[in-house]
Amino acid sequence: MTALKLFYSPASPYVRKVLVSAHEKGVANKIELLPSAAGPVKRDQTIISHNPSGKVPTAILPDGQALFDSRVICAYVDTLSEAPHLVPTSHDERFRVMTLEALADSILDAALLCRYEMVLRPEEKRWTDWYNGQMEKIDSGLDDLSRNWIGTLQGPISAGAIAVACALGYLDFRFANKDWRTGHEELANWYGGFAERGSMKATWPQG
Repeated sequence: MTALKLFYSPASPYVRKVLVSAHEKGVANKIELLPSAAGPVKRDQTIISHNPSGKVPTAILPDGQALFDSRVICAYVDTLSEAPHLVPTSHDERFRVMTLEALADSILDAALLCRYEMVLRPEEKRWTDWYNGQMEKIDSGLDDLSRNWIGTLQGPISAGAIAVACALGYLDFRFANKDWRTGHEELANWYGGFAERGSMKATWPQG
């Protein structure tokens, strides 16, 4: 039985968050993947009919209701089976994990802006200060992960840990020349282990 339909792109780190969550919850086979042509300039009108932003991931529930963005969809996926609970139910742990996920998404947001600046914008219109400003957001996010979040990352698997792993994986995928590991060795070691999970291997981005 299909639990939801998902507009996706095989290279989207936000889509990957959803798919990793689904694998960890044992419900990946209940998600029907819908191809899309989502982009920041030319938007997919089929998605827009469900999500005005036109972004992936966008989920469609069996009753036709749309869910977006990735944080909302991941939280929904977490309800589709029992343990592990990717979003803890206890008050303090719940909001810490949610904050960790938001931090990871802020790294991804900046990385996507860097990617668009270099790939989609004509070379003569590229703004170096803009690009460097986004990279500084990535670097400050990595510093915060290393200083304040290693204990949480090393704990039970969570939506926050999945989001961080997908953010770091995206840096490797699209910014292979960025040496984010130097100065963040403990974070890099954690990611090296997490990346070996079946859910991560099954969802490595393509394209």
